Amino acid sequence: MNVVNFYSVGDEFGEFSNFALYPISLDGERWPTSEHYFQAQKFADEAYRQKVRKANSPMLAARLGRDRKQTLRRDWESVKVGVMRSAVLAKFTQHADLRALLLSTGDAKLVEHTENDDYWGDGGDGSGKNMLGRLLMQVRETLREGADG
Repeated sequence: MNVVNFYSVGDEFGEFSNFALYPISLDGERWPTSEHYFQAQKFADEAYRQKVRKANSPMLAARLGRDRKQTLRRDWESVKVGVMRSAVLAKFTQHADLRALLLSTGDAKLVEHTENDDYWGDGGDGSGKNMLGRLLMQVRETLREGADG
């Protein structure tokens, strides 16, 4: 099976990273990146969500999202995959070039290849869950069905 690894924005298929600078419109607001959206959704506090949304970079949004002095939504663990799916679907439906790039991967396995994350990524050695890669493959299938139907 063909495998497409991605991680850094500057690398091949870096557009698949949530740090890639593709704004999305979701929940009635414009978000600079899917990372901004995802990180902001961790919190019930609207003012803090807006702080994350307005962060100058996806890296800063990620840092704000990891600040455990802020109270996470109680249901975060049960909703986080759905939140990420919404962000990724918005990104790949709102940018035609990204949609084409994702569809161009055919049936390849998409892997966020990084030692930094064994939940959204593969843990660097394939032992991680690769949830972001899995969601991208689901979105690819959804887009393919939409294109065919």
